[in-house]
Parts: sequence; C-alpha cells; structure tokens
Amino acid sequence: MRKKTAAVQKRFSGILAHPTSFPSPYGIGDLGEGAYQFIDFLKNAGQSLWQCLPLGPTGYGDSPYQSFCAFAGQPLIISPDRLADMGLLSEEDLEDIPEWDEEKVDYGPAIAYKNQLLRIAYDTFKKPEMQENLSGAYTSFCRKNKAWLDDYALFMALKDANDGKAWLLWPDEYKNADLKARRRLMRRFKDEAGYYKFIQFIFFIQWDALKNYAHDNGIRIIGDIPIFVSPDSADIWANKELFALNEKGYPLAVAGVPPDYFSATGQLWGNPLYNWEAHKATGYAWWILRIKNQLKLVDFLRIDHFRGFEAYWAVPYGRKTAQRGKWLKGPGADLFNAIRQALGDDLPIFAEDLGVITPEVEKLRDEFHFPGMKVLQFGFDDVEENNFLPYLFTENCICYTGTHDNDTTAGWYATASEASKDKVRRYMNCDGGMVARDFIRTAMGSVARYAIFPLQDALGLGSEARMNIPGTPSGNWAWRYTQDMLTPGLAQDLAELTVLYGRRRVL
Repeated sequence: MRKKTAAVQKRFSGILAHPTSFPSPYGIGDLGEGAYQFIDFLKNAGQSLWQCLPLGPTGYGDSPYQSFCAFAGQPLIISPDRLADMGLLSEEDLEDIPEWDEEKVDYGPAIAYKNQLLRIAYDTFKKPEMQENLSGAYTSFCRKNKAWLDDYALFMALKDANDGKAWLLWPDEYKNADLKARRRLMRRFKDEAGYYKFIQFIFFIQWDALKNYAHDNGIRIIGDIPIFVSPDSADIWANKELFALNEKGYPLAVAGVPPDYFSATGQLWGNPLYNWEAHKATGYAWWILRIKNQLKLVDFLRIDHFRGFEAYWAVPYGRKTAQRGKWLKGPGADLFNAIRQALGDDLPIFAEDLGVITPEVEKLRDEFHFPGMKVLQFGFDDVEENNFLPYLFTENCICYTGTHDNDTTAGWYATASEASKDKVRRYMNCDGGMVARDFIRTAMGSVARYAIFPLQDALGLGSEARMNIPGTPSGNWAWRYTQDMLTPGLAQDLAELTVLYGRRRVL
C-alpha cells in the first residue's frame, strides 16, 4: 500500500528590530549600511521575516506610536551616506560627525544634527543641476501622494512657524484652515512645505531600495500601525470631521485601555477617538488609503490594538488615568469588508489581539482570517493553564517571545517569580542559563505559522536593552546594537533552529 505523504505546512520565522536600532555613525539607526547588513544577517540566519515598529515621523516622547502623520515616513532614519551618494551632501558636510553613544539614541542632539543635514540636502536639491536629475521623479512622487502629502507638509511648515506648538495652540487662521484656506497657506509657505515634501521623497526612495534588497534576499517585511493617530497630527488637523472633537477641536474622549498586565491604572494614551459614522459615510476612504499606503512600504501589516475595531475604551477627556471609562462599539466587520472590497480578499494583516479579548473580538479576527498574537512571557507569568501556552495555540497565529512593550526575555526571567521560573524550566526542559534561546526554540517549535522574536532576545540581552516601558513618558525607544553583536555563530545557530523546526527562509 502506498504511503501517504503529509502536506508541508509553510512556517516562517523572523526578527523584530526597528530601524532606529541599527548601527550608524549619525546618532540613530538609519537606512544606510547598517540596515543592509541587518538584511544580510537575516538571510544568513535563515530567517524569512523582518518586523519593525511604525515608520512615521515622531514627536514628543519619540514614540513611533505617536506620529505627526499616519502616512509619512520618519525623517530621522534617512541615511546621510545615501544622501551623499545622490550628491545631496558633500564630504565636507559629513566631516564633523559628533561622537555618539553606539548603544543608545540621544534623541535631542540626534534630531538637531539630522535636521541640519536634511536642510543642507534640501538647499542642494533646489540647485538647477540637481533639479535636472531629480525634478521629474520628485514631481511624480508629489502627484501620486497628494492625498496626504500636501496636508502633512503644510502642517509641519505651520508647526515650525508656531515654534513647534501643537496645532490646537495655533492662531485660528492656521488652526481652523479649511481646504480653501489651506491652499492659500500653501502658496504662502511654499518653500517651507517644499522642504517636508522633499524629505518624504527621499525617505520613500531609501525605503524602497531597502525593501527591494530585502525581497532579493528572500526577506519579507512586517510593518506596524497604531489603531489611533496622534492628537497633534496632520491627520486630525486636516480631517477634523473624521474624529470625535468638540467645537474647539479638543477630544470629547480619548483612547486607552482599562487596568491590564502592563498597568494597574490602565493605559491612558490620550488619542482622540474616531467619528465612525463619518468614516462610514465616506465608505471608509481614509482608512482604505491608510492601509493601501502602508502596504506599499511593507508586505504584512500588524494593526496595534485590533480589539478597538470591535469595541474601544473611551475615557472622558481630562481624566488622569484610564480607570474610569466605558466600552463603545467600533465599526467591526463593516470596515474590513470595505478594505477587502478595495484591496482584495486576502488582506495581509496581523491582529494585535492582546488585552481584554472577548468572543466578539475573536469572531471579528477569525472572520477575516487574521493571525492573532501569542506572547510566551504571558504564558509563564501565570503558572496556571492559559491561552499563551504553546500546546493551546492555533495554527493561524504569531508566536512572540516578547514584544517591544515587554522586558527582554532575560530581563523578564531575572525578575520573575520562583513559580514562573520553575514552570519555564520544567516546560522547556532547561536550566534557565540561556533562557532567551530556550524561548526562541519554544516559539520556533510551536504550531504557530509565524514565530517572531526581538533582536534583543536573539542576542540574549537583559533589561538594559528594553525598548519600551508602557506608561512612562520618556527614556524609551532608544536601544541600539553594534554590528559586532551580529556574529556568524549567532546566525548559524538561528539558521539551524529554523531548519530543525521547518521554518524556511524563502516565502
């Protein structure tokens, strides 16, 4: 009798690392040589996925989850070396590079230094000889992205004209500018807005080049977007009707979550909430444009706080904590049906379904076949049986050792209860001496289709390398690694695990 051969299930693994963490001589990770070396490392390590955090321009607190625009790219990760390759910076411009901490971003000085270089590049771009080379591509970029680019560029120009103040503090002429007024202001601030258009033009050139290099090496990119947008953003300033605001532009209520794993008083994010009826009236045009734009940058898209589409926690504006709020219904399947109709049936979306998850949230996730998230650290925080233990996983999920909001696995283990440590050792048949690697092995060996681990866990680093502590306003998002940390031995070890557990490199 002929023996049946089981169908091979495609299984993938990858590493979470934000571009700001890449090695670079310019104070913050960028899209230069360090980024390409990271792709090389992923290839050598047998990985098929790279996950990053949101890629937008950041404001106060430097959080990638609080961006000035949901569509724009982060100017700080533009590579000065690539600008020099384009002839936009000279050798003299890059002669006096300050000394930086190679393992931590000091955002204040780094922002000032990078902005100085970008201004020089813009002045060079405006010269006739550069216009001959780049004006056609620049004009095409501006035309294709006009739906968001004009408002973003003008918003940033007006922010500069108002000493960086939030738009709610601007004079009425700027704060309440309708479409006609914005066109008039664009003529007045043409050169200032032109600078921000130029920056986006360069960002997308550099990002596209890196994305193509990743694809050529069998690597696909998982992006990330927060469900809500920053209160100080071009998105709200130019589209007030799409948000739940009072007549002065202030939020009626703000986003957050009730008390949870990360905070006993909940998390008060402060983002204005959507006017979902207004979005529905447009056929969810803004959301469709947002998802479409992000899928030009990445291959898969993780949506942070997915449960907010089913129901979201609304906290009255002005409250000091998120404890006293209420759940309000979100758009649910109606939104994703509209997105699917516009972009196709097979939406490459990952659902961040952590927190207070109800059967209704699970139903919404599963209706569209979105993989959910399983975080191994959560499985061992609770020594009782829980849904984050691998033997209870479903196939259509992403297993993480930890996320950007968790401590590193080594840091978590160092402060875990003795009961949690004991369960880890017994479950993983280990002694805890290389606990991050044991977590990676467990994630790789699970039934989850996708296994993702932060680079800090691959390197076995402790709490000093943590990316973010939720609820703290400063000191986050600063971790960087040095190139010598990505050793051939580490790549070989990860590659062997990838083969052992059937997670192939090429998609």
